[in-house]
Amino acid sequence: MTTRLYSHDIFLDHLTPPGHPERPDRIRAVAEALGLEFFDSLDRVDAPRGDAETIRYAHPEDYVTRVMAQIPEEGIARIDADTCVSPKSYEVALHALGAANAAVDDVFAQAVSNVFVAARPPGHHAEKNTAMGFCLFNTAAIAARHAQRQHGAERVAIVDWDVHHGNGTQDIFWDDASVLYCSTHQMPLYPGTGAKGETGEHGTICNAPLRPQDTGDQFRAAFKERVLTALDDFQPDLIIISAGFDAHHRDPLAEINLVEDDFDWATGKLMDAAGRHCNDRLVSLLEGGYDLKGLAASTAAHVLRLMRG
Repeated sequence: MTTRLYSHDIFLDHLTPPGHPERPDRIRAVAEALGLEFFDSLDRVDAPRGDAETIRYAHPEDYVTRVMAQIPEEGIARIDADTCVSPKSYEVALHALGAANAAVDDVFAQAVSNVFVAARPPGHHAEKNTAMGFCLFNTAAIAARHAQRQHGAERVAIVDWDVHHGNGTQDIFWDDASVLYCSTHQMPLYPGTGAKGETGEHGTICNAPLRPQDTGDQFRAAFKERVLTALDDFQPDLIIISAGFDAHHRDPLAEINLVEDDFDWATGKLMDAAGRHCNDRLVSLLEGGYDLKGLAASTAAHVLRLMRG
């Protein structure tokens, strides 16, 4: 059994203005890092184009229509101050969700040990009815619903260690007892959600906020005390990681001081949980990470840990 990597050159075609942190160079940095000889045994697959109907797993029809209406024929258009679209953005997003859903299929078929999806744009800020925070469609939420609809998963856990709280994922699953959403993130920070008291209608939202300048010690403590405990109580059939690497100490958009070993450690803990609860079914989706060196090094540590099994 091996670790599968989904990516595609199309992820370079979602364009943002000069100086925007969520830029095509992020995918280039990840590709360069995962091109080293340490990763020769990765099973590399081009991200497939997803079925547009699966967007409706997480977003209503009128929302999809509104996003598509803002895709320009040329140049770059802004949905809000942070979130942009360019002519190929919709196709790029379809390949991101296609890769995520294919990754879910892979782990349920036991075709590979686990999967990492190196795609953009990220997704965890996209709420049911709102594109924001660089995100158009909530890929992790769509993948969770895909697992339920296509593979009969009764309980899916999404663990989000991006430094920004995944308000979109929380919004989509706020009143859903079948999906556990766990998040570590800096607070206060964009988008302003993610307090410990935000627990959802069924207690299946688990937030573990960190303070500015916290280090790996505080991150690991929060992860053990809140995230891992919630996973053991929930006993999921699948774990999806919203793997943002912007809690790295180099990242310009936040003030958490994680290092590569912290992502390695968290990856290992989630692999252990997947082994206990869901026959090792684990899918990881790239979210944030805006310093290219920090992103590359953190992604490499994460994927190496996935490969070690």
